[in-house]
Amino acid sequence: MKSFTKTLAERQADAAAAKKAMLDKMRSKPGPDDPAVIARRAERKAIAEAREARQIAKAAAAEQARIEQLAREAEEAAARELAAQKAEQERIEQEAALEAQRQRARDERYAARKAAKKR
Repeated sequence: MKSFTKTLAERQADAAAAKKAMLDKMRSKPGPDDPAVIARRAERKAIAEAREARQIAKAAAAEQARIEQLAREAEEAAARELAAQKAEQERIEQEAALEAQRQRARDERYAARKAAKKR
């Protein structure tokens, strides 16, 4: 068997000392009413509130950018629609002018035939 250099009593004393050290370590931890714990908690709360405020501001900025983008798109669509209407109106006016010109030419030919028959 393995020979131990420490006796049973020494090993038990070492174990008790280790348990006592762990217990002292736990007891020495600051409690919830300790000023350092309160300060850390307040600091974490301030950081969380600042983070939340930044997230809200970021979301508001994104929403504002989205609204501006929608407004630009609506404005561009309105401009395109206006241009399309204007182009359609110009096409109708050109067709009307062309039809009037054809009518005048037809009337002139008719008048020329009538004048030729009269002679």
